Amino acid sequence: MAGRFANRRAVVTGGAAGIGASIAARLALEGARVSVWDLDPSKSQAAHKLALDVTDPDAVQRAADSTAAALGGIDILVASAGISGPNGPVWEYPIAAWKQVIEVNLNGVFYCNRAVVPHMLRGEYGRIVNIASVAGKEGNPNASAYSASKAAVMGLTKSLGKELAKTNIRVNCVAPAAVRTAIFEQMKQEQIDFMLSKIPMGRFGTVEEVGALVCWLASEECSFSTGAVFDVSGGRATY
Repeated sequence: MAGRFANRRAVVTGGAAGIGASIAARLALEGARVSVWDLDPSKSQAAHKLALDVTDPDAVQRAADSTAAALGGIDILVASAGISGPNGPVWEYPIAAWKQVIEVNLNGVFYCNRAVVPHMLRGEYGRIVNIASVAGKEGNPNASAYSASKAAVMGLTKSLGKELAKTNIRVNCVAPAAVRTAIFEQMKQEQIDFMLSKIPMGRFGTVEEVGALVCWLASEECSFSTGAVFDVSGGRATY
């Protein structure tokens, strides 16, 4: 398996923890030169890492340009940076929190996609994998901002995939159900139990399972799929 990404240059946003860290580690294990973009990249083992706020479009553009210069190009983007936001009904949802979730989860993905595509076009090759969520398909109660942002990421992915379909750049997204990460420590047990009750397999996903799918989508083998949403949901997704 080692060597699938030999000579490939990959960017993973939010790559210092959770799902992003697992993806970054696997890409590196299989030969990629990985650049981790994260608010706090200090925990990342990547050789190339940048402290980056994905909600700053100018900073994202500078990160893309400097990473391409350092690595000799950008072949792969995994847009994993995201936040869950608070829980509560729509009519009580804090407006500032709504704006923050949309800014990170949707606009941040847009800024990163927008910044790397010209580098991929110059290299005549690219794979973009945006991390969405099954919440974007089903609309989790008391998580309207998160659900809306992830649904929008799916729409963005479909649009960009069609725009680049005649090139050698593929754009897809992954929609995981709940995956056990450190964020569970911030949740109430009843919320965890509710999420688990929705998964027919009766267990949460693992970061390794999400990473395995992402790495296929980031590989040359993914040649005829673009603008698509791939579920990794333990049977939860219904369409």
